[in-house]
Formats: sequence, structure tokens, C-alpha cells
Amino acid sequence: MRCPFCSALDTRVIDSRLVGEGNQIRRRRECSNCMERFTTYESAELNFPRIIKSDNRREPFSEDKLRGGIMRAIEKRPVEMERVDVAVANIMHKLRATGDREVEAMTIGNWVMEQLRSIDQVAYVRFASVYRSFEDVRAFLDEIERLEHELPPELKKNQMDLLSSDDGEES
Repeated sequence: MRCPFCSALDTRVIDSRLVGEGNQIRRRRECSNCMERFTTYESAELNFPRIIKSDNRREPFSEDKLRGGIMRAIEKRPVEMERVDVAVANIMHKLRATGDREVEAMTIGNWVMEQLRSIDQVAYVRFASVYRSFEDVRAFLDEIERLEHELPPELKKNQMDLLSSDDGEES
């Protein structure tokens, strides 16, 4: 590594540590020529597939866009950030595991809905309403009813009901 102070090529590592969740290594280096110290960070470079949008444009995968979409869906909901981080990590793992050079945006959207469905029903419906472009209230209600009937009991117990029965009691 070239010294950022004197441009000498001879530098040595004097300390290495894992940073954050172990995804990076922080290295303290010292230049053998000018004796200045500086810090570098090393992380694995992962090649994600390009995303094929609905209009057939291709764009690089963006973790920020993925996280932003999930964050908009959970806005003002009682969802811990740790669950969002796990959802993003799960989706990114699936994306890498495909082994494909290109993945359709619709596939990623479906993965996001799977993750949101297990995190928070309201966030799931919010995302689905935009993602699936519900045309009317009936389509929206159909999705809510489908969600209420298909959600496994272990996931249902930690979430509020989206629909209540006509007599005011929870269903």
C-alpha cells in the first residue's frame, strides 16, 4: 500500500482488528520512509447481479434502495431495526445465491414481501399495495383477507389483526 503522505511503497501493518459485525478489517499502517501512520479498511467485494427493471432497463443492485423500500413500508410501525437488518441480509444472501448475472426486480420485490410478511402485516400490505399497484379497494381487501388466512399462527400471535369482525371483536 502506498503511503498517502510521501507516496512511498514500503508500509507495514502494525495493528489489525475486525470492525462492526466482522465484515471489515481495520488496519493501522506505518510508512517505513516518513514514519507517518494511517488507517485502511479492507472488506470483501461482492459482485451482485444487475437488476432488470419492469421497463427492461438494467441497473446495479443497490442495498440502499432495498433498505429504503423496506424502511418506507415500516415507517411509524413498531419494528426493531435489527429485524430490518436481518431482512436485508436475507434478501442479499438470496440474491448472491442465485448465481445469476441478472435478476428481475419483480423477484426481489417478492423476496421483500416475504420478509415483510413475517415482520409486520401492515408493512407488508403497504409494500404490496405499491408494488402490486392495487387498482381499487377490493383488491386491497382481498390481499388483507388472504394475509389473515394464510399467515402461520406462530407469526400471527405477535401481530395485530388487520381485520376485525363486524361485532367489534378481534377475529
